[in-house]
Amino acid sequence: MELEGTKIPYKMLSQDAYSTWLGIEILECEIGKVKVGMTIRKEMLNSMDKAHGGISYSLADTAFGFTANTHGKYAVSIETSINHIEALNEGDYITAAATVDVLKTKVGFNIVEVKRGDDLVALFKGVVYRTSKDWA
Repeated sequence: MELEGTKIPYKMLSQDAYSTWLGIEILECEIGKVKVGMTIRKEMLNSMDKAHGGISYSLADTAFGFTANTHGKYAVSIETSINHIEALNEGDYITAAATVDVLKTKVGFNIVEVKRGDDLVALFKGVVYRTSKDWA
């Protein structure tokens, strides 16, 4: 039995130790659009006392993966990139929302905006390959 698309991100998060450690929470979820959020903690800072670039990348990658899988098939990342626009600090609450979700047969394209409040702090692009395996 195929799992309903909007339930897939919750199942994925429950099985994702890394995203759980980061403190990621699902804020919005619909087919082709997932928004997640998290607070930057002290252990996420780099030597310049700013959030390590991997933190905003990880949040965006989680939103990307969750969004790509809402279509019901296992989707795996094949290429990603990020542009960091603003530095982030301890205590900042950031969100990542898939703003573009394009399906092309077995390949999907996503753009994820990472924000601190209304300010865009990073822009992420990802490409997935959709397998024939259903989420169950």
